[in-house]
Amino acid sequence: MEDKRLRWVLVTAIAPIAWGSTYFVTRHVLPPDAALWGAVIRCLPAGLLVLLVTRRLPRGAWWWRSVVLGGLTVGGLNVLVYVAAQRLATSLAATIMSTSAAALLLLSWMLLRQRPALRAALGAALGIVGVVVMLQPGGGDADGWGIAASIVAMLSSSLGFVLTTRWGADVPPLTMTAWQLIAGSLVVAPVAIIVEGAPPALDGPALLGFAYIILVATAVAYAAWFTGLSRLPGAVVGVIGLLNPVTGVLLGVVVAHEPFGPAQIVGLALVVVGVLIGTLAPTAPGPGPAPQPLVRGGRRRRA
Repeated sequence: MEDKRLRWVLVTAIAPIAWGSTYFVTRHVLPPDAALWGAVIRCLPAGLLVLLVTRRLPRGAWWWRSVVLGGLTVGGLNVLVYVAAQRLATSLAATIMSTSAAALLLLSWMLLRQRPALRAALGAALGIVGVVVMLQPGGGDADGWGIAASIVAMLSSSLGFVLTTRWGADVPPLTMTAWQLIAGSLVVAPVAIIVEGAPPALDGPALLGFAYIILVATAVAYAAWFTGLSRLPGAVVGVIGLLNPVTGVLLGVVVAHEPFGPAQIVGLALVVVGVLIGTLAPTAPGPGPAPQPLVRGGRRRRA
């Protein structure tokens, strides 16, 4: 059982590590002032690639659910992350997003009745303390709009991920990945045309950057994340998400030579310890069973 749990923890960890690298790529090689088109170019090809693998379209309520979830976890999230990445240092943008650990823990408790184990809560709390420490002066420039974009992106994605768990118990993770990536892109595309006009011209580095983000930081990362949500408690998945700022900070320091002082060292250490404590926590039984797929007439309701 513990070996299986570790396996799903490692699979889930692919997502925040890949997402942490997105900030650096967006900030340094993608075109500025193209947040809407950036989200569409990133997510629509990734969603279509995954759909070619799954070959399964939504049915019934999943048409509108895909739009709602895609808007929360893909459309709005990636637009706001693009804005944040252009306005904030890589380490700062990734660090603010890591507070989703607390949001996922609380929302999973309220909406899914998943009472977090004490060690999971302690790991999340310790990781958030690390976040606060890393946000002290010296962690990077603080742009007000960039910080606001990061906070709203964190809240939007956290709610979307919890609703994904609540609604999607009978939908395979790859299928869920395809539906949300495509639906979120289609929500943003008309707005991109109206607000930003034609798609931005892409040079060689931008094409390579988008290729990496489409394949690794979107298609693979979302599939890994939704797999974790289907196999692990929301509190544990949220703690794993703290690896996001670790990647962002390391890339920002090693490649972009961003500031990295004693406060960042201490904060980074606290985040890593928090992840280890939180992911090793046993699952605590909640006051009731985990939500199951709805049934009608004695038959499982199909997506």
